[in-house]
Amino acid sequence: MKLCLALPAILAASSDAFAPMSRRAFVARPSSSLEAARQPIMAGNWKMNPATEADALGLANELSKLLGDETCPVNEDDDMCTEVVVFPPHPFIAKVHEVASEVGITVGAQSVFFEDKGAYTGAVSTSMIKSIGVEYVLCGHSERRSVFNDDDDAINRKVQKVLADGMKAILCIGETKEEYDLGIKEEVCAIQLSKDLYEVTKEQMENVVIAYEPVWAIGTGLVCGAEDANAVHKYLRGVLAGLYDQEVADATRIQYGGSVTPDSVDALMAMSDIDGCLVGGASLAADKFGRIINYVRK
Repeated sequence: MKLCLALPAILAASSDAFAPMSRRAFVARPSSSLEAARQPIMAGNWKMNPATEADALGLANELSKLLGDETCPVNEDDDMCTEVVVFPPHPFIAKVHEVASEVGITVGAQSVFFEDKGAYTGAVSTSMIKSIGVEYVLCGHSERRSVFNDDDDAINRKVQKVLADGMKAILCIGETKEEYDLGIKEEVCAIQLSKDLYEVTKEQMENVVIAYEPVWAIGTGLVCGAEDANAVHKYLRGVLAGLYDQEVADATRIQYGGSVTPDSVDALMAMSDIDGCLVGGASLAADKFGRIINYVRK
């Protein structure tokens, strides 16, 4: 009964969620049965850690020694080498970039504001972070949504700004525990995806990575199984096929994020539609993140 009431309410309340897609009909299509080759991408989100610049440099230096034979650029001639990205807090980006860039680790920013400049105390612009070596920006992380009240309109503006200014976006989407219990995770993810990618072109999707983060599995100890996560990823490809076409759906990399550990990474990466992981707590321990980026390929 609760589900019957909740689902229409969510879709009705979000009737404008699909309105932006009026120029291109939204139809979730079955994902292709063909497995496209997509470069793996492992990303470490340090969040508001560590405490000092010295600690951040120490972590970056430790991690730089742990790149394996299948990570970029150790094996840069291989198109399927694992891309590694770290997201330090803003004050540490420049120094971490100096260390990381020497070994081919890409550096990203955890958030950004969508205006170029002005009276926006505490905000950071795309030009600022790009000037210190940032290539990726997280957009829509669940903590930005819940703690800092970033809504889909703001997230969409960030995605568009990041792409327009020549960087790449990792767009985070995912359902809460309540939404998961109601059985509406797919509807929630479809709404977020369609709103957050509004006016993002097919050509720009080459520079977008999707990160599926079931919010209930982030830092809670609760686990989303590899097969369950893969099923959501397949569904998301169907959504992308409806928003764009099958080519975009097959080519877009989709990460899983939600308490990824050295123990769970191999099973996740063995799935057909999981192309990498967005790692939180485990990325703060070089040995753990090193094991994750050097997952066992099957």
